Amino acid sequence: MSRPQATPEIRSAESAWRERALKAIQGADFEAKLVSHTADDIRIEPLYPKAEGSRARPVRAKTGAWRVVQRIDLPEAGAASLQALEDLNQGASGLALVFADAASARGFGLVAADGATVAAALDGVMLDLVSLRLEAGPSGVEAARSVLALVRGQGLDLDSLSLDLGIDPFSVLARDGDDGIDAALDGAVELAGLFGPEAGARLLRADGRPYHDAGASEAQELALTIAAAVAGLRGLEARGVALDRARGLISFLLAADADEFLTIAKFRALRRLWARVEDACGLEPKPIRLDAETSFRMTTRRDPHVSMLRSTVAAFSAGLGGADSVTVLPFTAPLGLADAGARRIARNTQTILLEESGLGHVVDPAAGAGGFEALTDALCDKGWAIFQEIERQGGMAMALASGWVAGEIRTVAARRERDVRRRKSPITGTSEFPNLAEAPVTILAPAPPAPSVPHDPSCLVSRRTAEPFEQLRDRADALADVNGRRPSVFLATLGKAASFSARAGFARGVFEAAGIAAPMQEGFASLDALVAAARDSGTAAACLCASDEVYESETGHATYEGETLAEVAARRLVEAGFDHVALAGRPGDRETAYRHAGVEAFLFAGCDITDYPAKLLDGIEAQP
Repeated sequence: MSRPQATPEIRSAESAWRERALKAIQGADFEAKLVSHTADDIRIEPLYPKAEGSRARPVRAKTGAWRVVQRIDLPEAGAASLQALEDLNQGASGLALVFADAASARGFGLVAADGATVAAALDGVMLDLVSLRLEAGPSGVEAARSVLALVRGQGLDLDSLSLDLGIDPFSVLARDGDDGIDAALDGAVELAGLFGPEAGARLLRADGRPYHDAGASEAQELALTIAAAVAGLRGLEARGVALDRARGLISFLLAADADEFLTIAKFRALRRLWARVEDACGLEPKPIRLDAETSFRMTTRRDPHVSMLRSTVAAFSAGLGGADSVTVLPFTAPLGLADAGARRIARNTQTILLEESGLGHVVDPAAGAGGFEALTDALCDKGWAIFQEIERQGGMAMALASGWVAGEIRTVAARRERDVRRRKSPITGTSEFPNLAEAPVTILAPAPPAPSVPHDPSCLVSRRTAEPFEQLRDRADALADVNGRRPSVFLATLGKAASFSARAGFARGVFEAAGIAAPMQEGFASLDALVAAARDSGTAAACLCASDEVYESETGHATYEGETLAEVAARRLVEAGFDHVALAGRPGDRETAYRHAGVEAFLFAGCDITDYPAKLLDGIEAQP
């Protein structure tokens, strides 16, 4: 799946560009400055030539716009029906009916999958005009039967409907450790007999979201999704369903996040990977049903309005990557059950992309672009290699049950969390540009407490990327006094504004990301003035902020002869009663001297910015 080698002309142009780039970065390391790597260690170059020989491929079964699908996850069936009709009347073309048992329900969803509940939830919905996707977890077969009973009761032609019944035993096994695979496959085969050979309905789903939400990389999500589909294909064939028929009963669903390039490449790669499976089965590849939902992992409880931007990029990328339908999660999803306003914004996000930007009119817009083609190829290679390893583990069910899948994902998730904590992967509004005065949002019901970590290490646990910072913010909020004053740090700025502004801004962001206030200071005429202001601030800690030159300058005071300004400032702050003094910047060879003077921590780009704020909160919480 590798791309053709670059021509001599391209190599010459790249060499000329590289020479100019090196000059622009003024001797900095080219690899460190301009080359990055994905969670799968895929190398991302700063510049790509046109991908020779590439061509646009039909990415959707039907050309044109993707379907706008809205989640219906209200627990009460009557309210769910009203919401479904509102969404359909205001621009949605499909529904995702969520049941409480599903992993994607996250504490909400219809509480039962029986016929009466399903009929009430879909009351008034014209199923012959819209698409319907079910998300029912362990109740998948029961929910599917209920929907089909409703359809038959309305006298509709089953084969003409756009149904994705979503029986997905592998997601259940991944989340809960419950092996109901045989029963689910038996039910799928039974239901398949109700449809004609040319029906467009899908019964089984290969869903990448549980793996994505647990922290999987793009290649892992692809491999596990393909492996689940292959396991379903084998199960159907073993039950007498011909391969050509069986493949048409499977749908695919991937998470779309705010990384535009990787999301587009991931959706393009899945189609190629499945075509490779079909070819290995002796089948001529056919268009698949590939749906998208914006990533829950990337949403934030803090400054949640920023999630609107993330979701817009995710929906844009999934659509251009070839998703047949896209579901945008409401921006308040991590806080609880979304109200009508948040659902409207989720719906209109896609309406603008389709109706105002016309994104559905272009077929495979990434075709021929060197960066996209290279990423797509690399994800295919990485994903296929992981899929082969899953097969060596004995297939999807054994790889899940043995804990191999959970272990591989935990390794990647741990690296990602480390990068987030070090702000190598910043989260706007949470770890970057935190907003301590954020406006509250409205929800219908708060999210239930996160489920406890299962005792079975083979089970996957959903975890949002922003949680380490949100936990600190929650602790800081709990320590605010009756007047709303929260824990705070005094920024001890040394020298002129030009020398301390950058590091003071950095330190402020570190503390405020943890919910600790750090008001900016204008500078002080003397150390005495700084110490007096610090003493009067009533803060829990102080952080020195200045340039290295200012830190290392001499005080010129006989009492502190031989000590630098930073050492003297730290010593004076300790003498003024501050138990916690930090310094913004790397200490270099002065670390021992700084620590001797009273500096207990150093804040700099690349450090774990949750570590020191957590220690400060520990100290405040321990106070009587």
